[in-house]
Amino acid sequence: MQQDQHLFYCLVAETEAKDLIGFATYFPAYYSWTGKALYLDDLYVKEEYRKQGVGRQLLKAVINLAKEQSCKKVRWQVSNWNTNAIAFYQNLGARVDTVEINCDYKLSEDIPTSS
Repeated sequence: MQQDQHLFYCLVAETEAKDLIGFATYFPAYYSWTGKALYLDDLYVKEEYRKQGVGRQLLKAVINLAKEQSCKKVRWQVSNWNTNAIAFYQNLGARVDTVEINCDYKLSEDIPTSS
């Protein structure tokens, strides 16, 4: 949303004709165990441009930004069914954690009064 544009950053990949073919959105994060980090929220490449190095370039650009900003790590999520993405990330040297489970609490919900 436009009113939230100051909260995140975006890198884009384009063809020479300036057609958008991919993007990476990220934002600063802080983790009490490790410190300053970047959180990669989305990495997307149009299907017809996959396996051509576009995703690798976008992810490497985010990693390089994190290094320039003295971050300790880059973190992101990947669905356990997305085996292609998992293999892609592992091939780049990422450790895919199978222990941590993410929790979401939608703020439109009420907090239960009993346990």
